[in-house]
Parts: sequence; C-alpha cells; structure tokens
Amino acid sequence: MTSTAEQPERSGVLTALKYRNYRVFWYGNLLSLTADWQEQVALNWLIISTTGDPVMLGIVNLCRGIPIMVFSVVGGALTDMFDRRRYLMATQVSAAIVSLLLAITVWNGAEAIWLIVFLATCRGIATAFNLPGRHSIIYELIPRKDVASGVALNSVTINMAKILGPLLAAFVIATIGNAACFAINAVAFSVVVFNLTRLNLPPKPVRESRHVPVLKNMMQGFRYIRHEPTLLLLVMVGIIPTFFCQPYLTMLALFAADVFHAGPEGLGILTATAAGGAICGGLLAARVQANGRSGKIMLAFLTCFPLAIIAFAAAPTFAIALPFIFCVGAMHIAYNSSNMTILQLKVEDDYRGRVTSTLIMTRGLMSVGTATMAGLAALVGARVAMTSMALVVVVFAAALWLFAPRLRNLRA
Repeated sequence: MTSTAEQPERSGVLTALKYRNYRVFWYGNLLSLTADWQEQVALNWLIISTTGDPVMLGIVNLCRGIPIMVFSVVGGALTDMFDRRRYLMATQVSAAIVSLLLAITVWNGAEAIWLIVFLATCRGIATAFNLPGRHSIIYELIPRKDVASGVALNSVTINMAKILGPLLAAFVIATIGNAACFAINAVAFSVVVFNLTRLNLPPKPVRESRHVPVLKNMMQGFRYIRHEPTLLLLVMVGIIPTFFCQPYLTMLALFAADVFHAGPEGLGILTATAAGGAICGGLLAARVQANGRSGKIMLAFLTCFPLAIIAFAAAPTFAIALPFIFCVGAMHIAYNSSNMTILQLKVEDDYRGRVTSTLIMTRGLMSVGTATMAGLAALVGARVAMTSMALVVVVFAAALWLFAPRLRNLRA
C-alpha cells in the first residue's frame, strides 16, 4: 500500500507518477506496449513478405484479434479470482514464450504459414487474459483520488506506443532482421515480470470468488452489471462508439488514398496526427477529471468525438483535415479515459476484472464495425459512410444528455 509519505501535495495530470508502485508499473507498461506494437508491425511484414497475400494478412490479424473478444471475459473472471500481480506475471510469461517461439521460428527460416497463424492465435489468447489484469491493477497502485490520472496516463502510454512501436520496428527490421522484433518483445515481457516483483503491495486476502467455478464467476459479473444501471450505461458508452466510430483508424488508409490522394506519406501524417491528438486527449482527461470526475465531462467528450469525425469527413482538403483528425484522436481517448476512470471508481473491487473485461471484449467489435464502414464506403463513398456511422453516436450522445440524468449528474 502506498505510504503517507508518497502522497502528492495536489492532484494533477502527472500525479500518478509520484507513486513508486504506479511509476514502476508505468515504465514497464510503456516498454511492453512499444515492443508489442513493433511485434505487430513485424508480424504483418512477415506475412506480406512471405505470402504477398493481403487476404492472409487479414486472416492472421483476425486470428490475433478474435481471441481478445472471446476470452477477455474469462480473463476478467480469473483476474477477480486471484492475486492480480501474480496473475499478471503468469500472463506476461505466457506471452513471452509465444514471442520467443515466433523469434525462433523466423530465425530458423521455418516460416510455414500455418505455424505463424497458430502462434498469432496463441498471442491473441495471451493478450485476452492479460488485458483485464493490466487495467484492473491500476486501482491497487494509487489512491482513489488519483485514479483519473492513472487511467489517463495509461491511455497516453498506449498511444505513445502506437507511435514508438512502428518506428522501432522499421529500424530493427532494416538493421537486424524481422526475427529480432519478436525476440525484443519476449525480453520486454520479461522486464515487465521483473517490475511486477518490485511492486510494494500488501498480500491480498483470498477472494471469495476463487472458490467459485470460472463460468459461474463470469455469469455473476454479467448479473452485477445488469443490476447496476450506472455500470450498464458506462458499458454501453464503451460499446456503441467502439462499433460506429472507432473504425475511423482503419479508414484513414482509404481517405489518404482515395479522398485526399495523399499516398502512403499522407497516411503516415494522418495516423501520427491522430496519435498525437490521442496523447493530448489523455492528458486533457486527466486534467479536467482530476477533481470533478463528472458524467457531464465524459458526455461532453463523447459528443465531441463523432462531431469531430463528421468534420474530418467533410474536410475539402488534406490540410484542413489535419486539425480535425487531431481533435478526433483527442476526443476519442478523452471520452474513453473518462469512461474508464468513472467505471473504475464505481465498480466494487471483487468485480473489477470482470467489468473491465466487458469493455476489452468490445474491441473485437471494431473489426466488425470496420467491415460495416468499409462496405458502406463501397456503396456510397468514404465521406458519407464515415459521417453516417458517426451520426448514430451523435444521436446516442444526445439521448444520454436528455434521458440519462443518472449518468449526466454522476460524480464519483
């Protein structure tokens, strides 16, 4: 438990980093996520360079993504059953083993596609079990009053890794080789395991849920959400924009190529601008939520997110589109971070992993939403497709403002 001497004088955007436990976790998390993104880029490059088949690229990414949707709820139940630090250590070791096997496979030149698909699926399963623990342990590292800072900085970490990881991958692949990317990720996981052993946490009492079967634990989690109207609303706020708006990330390639005719360089600029906005959005969320943590702030971010997407889709030129895509990235992470902060503060600790896992599970919806948006784009064009789906979230946000006073007036 964090000692009194560690208490910061006042809350702020970076307050969580003043606590040793969170600082140790955050540095390890940044390293791990950066290495993970460079592995993902390396895996995509491996598939393209080996098969030259974009369909196979989609299949491999699907095999890595679907397990997150399927198994994250199981991971959430297990997170609530066991000591979260030890649980995280086990999942990190599992992921390290998979990355090491990928490195050995590529180094030996045994690049059989079936083996790559199998290992990518194993990697997705390991991620599905790891993410609920990674998100839910934040609450144990810092005092309740600084959870907003901890969650926001976690969001900033994810988006910093999205920038640093691909850059690292390009350098490593060009200088050392593809296999080194997987080896680096295995080492990064090992560093995280070491950092977890350095956390100064009191032993946790044996959880009551540990003696309950996993399936029953999962059902208890769903019943808990269903019978807590505020949590149900927060989960819906996580699910609906994920399906209708978050596919904008994938659609940037279509906008760069067919709408703005900016080529791969334009795609890189759009992606980097959105990621930069996301970092600023995470810091903004920490700043404004630090003392209030209100539902109105979250709803304001949620409303601005689809409106920024509509403005981006309507931008007549590439230059005009850039500030709008920056705002899209900022509002995306700001609303997401605010939603997660309020949820972390509202949920009972015994259910934290299971409730958090429902939001992680919805990440699988993004691929379905992307397919939906892409199909619409083929019929009516990219601008109209993106605008139409964003309008659904505008209507959803307006409904929450008008008919969900429980959420609008929420103060954690």
